[in-house]
Amino acid sequence: MTTGTDTTGTLDEALQRLHAHGPERLGRLTNHAPMAVEALASHGQARAVHRWLDRYAPRLEDFPAAVAPVTAADWREALGDPRRAADWIAHFGRELEGRPWRAVLAEWWPRLLPGMYGGSTHPVIRVGHAVRTLLGGEPSGPGGPRLAELAHGLGYWAARHRPVTGVTPLPGAVRAADALDAVPLLAEQTGGFPDRLARVTGLPVWAPSVTDPDAAHARLTELVRAATHRYATHGHGEETMLVHAATAPNAVLRTLPALPRALWAPSLAAAWTASAAVTAMYAPATPLTPAPAGSLAPEEVFALALAHGDEHVIKLTDTALDIGDAPALAAALRAIELSEPLG
Repeated sequence: MTTGTDTTGTLDEALQRLHAHGPERLGRLTNHAPMAVEALASHGQARAVHRWLDRYAPRLEDFPAAVAPVTAADWREALGDPRRAADWIAHFGRELEGRPWRAVLAEWWPRLLPGMYGGSTHPVIRVGHAVRTLLGGEPSGPGGPRLAELAHGLGYWAARHRPVTGVTPLPGAVRAADALDAVPLLAEQTGGFPDRLARVTGLPVWAPSVTDPDAAHARLTELVRAATHRYATHGHGEETMLVHAATAPNAVLRTLPALPRALWAPSLAAAWTASAAVTAMYAPATPLTPAPAGSLAPEEVFALALAHGDEHVIKLTDTALDIGDAPALAAALRAIELSEPLG
């Protein structure tokens, strides 16, 4: 449930402000501001964008230094090298200046999709927010902030590209919710995202035979709903990281309309792996009963998320409003309850 693309110019201003900063801080933590401000603008909260950015500003770092241009001859060697973030962002900036953005996305999506697990899945989430903005209206012109934001998202993804390999297929289930319940949890849920991801050795199979694009879209929608609902009962396992079990596949879902239909089924498979892996890495063994959303309207829940301020709360609430049912709103309220407010 969104109110549409911001037409006040505030989102463009915010993106221009943010593009002077890098995609990460402290060498490993993601800059969430571009995703959060896009969510705010999409839900009619453009007036709050700069106030929220002022609160988030202490977490921003300068844009990283370039190393060397990424070229058609050596891009494979640069893939997955976080030191090359500036080089990759510049590369996609050049690509988007000379070609339609959908063509650039269609070329690079299958190259990047196997590595959507790097950067704790944040790069694909950032791309999903950028694509939603572009699909919602005309781009702001070559070199404009909305196309530049897509370049930043794709460049961050290329720099943090990390495939998942050596995962044994395990018995799954027909329904997405049941398949997530069947995910085996790590015996030791310790360490950061890369360390935990390396210890994921088996995941249930889900929707393996889907090849029809429309069926892939339907199953991906089901996955986003199931993962969002599940946060209400399992978010206490790790209130921040479990958000990505829902927001990563939702970023893929938001991007599908901009992609050739032949890419929809592979996108479903990658999104399932991301959601299931996050579940294995962070979900608790014992669910809790969520508090009901009561009579709160979606816009009221989003207003509560904005007042709370945490970027992951805002993004999960954004996804919950895409679904719009009572269990999804309960998940957003659980995130507000569990998470520390933005200082």
